[in-house]
Amino acid sequence: MKTWKLWENEKINQEEARLLRRIADEIPIPFDEEGKKDIQTLIDAFVGRDDAAGLAAPQIGISKRIVAFRNGNFNDRPPIQKDDGTYDVLVNPRITQIRGDREKTREACLSCPDISADVVRATSIKVKAYNEKGEKINKRYTGFLARVVQHELDHLDGKLIVDRGTTIYYPKEKALFFDKIFQDE
Repeated sequence: MKTWKLWENEKINQEEARLLRRIADEIPIPFDEEGKKDIQTLIDAFVGRDDAAGLAAPQIGISKRIVAFRNGNFNDRPPIQKDDGTYDVLVNPRITQIRGDREKTREACLSCPDISADVVRATSIKVKAYNEKGEKINKRYTGFLARVVQHELDHLDGKLIVDRGTTIYYPKEKALFFDKIFQDE
């Protein structure tokens, strides 16, 4: 499935950027048929990937509050298999608690190709949400996993690493394009 991007081949994707920048809609509880379909579409898009720690529904063109992400195995990144317990799905998630230190680490994003950015995030968060079955969950995420969850939840509010980044890195051969983008903001 196609991943929506702010830009591609040194050209801004206006339609995709509009969707990526909007606040996503909640899924009705209990899930209606459309909600169930959107959740399954995101899971199907995420399963089998080995190029991402997580994926948010807006990144595949669905402006709904759904994310899927690895819950471990970040270094070797074997492809995810359906229902193998190696990923979490959060529907209508809300961060209810932020604890611990703030850490700055370089992040990349499928929706911002060719760049990375230093982003400051909390090292411990608590999230209330529904799982893919519609059950209420309340989970704490720490360390790198807390970073991944915050990154994916940002997508639901139309925020990307270019909005959070203290420093943005990009290849020298694309400097003209990126200098123009980041100076226009």
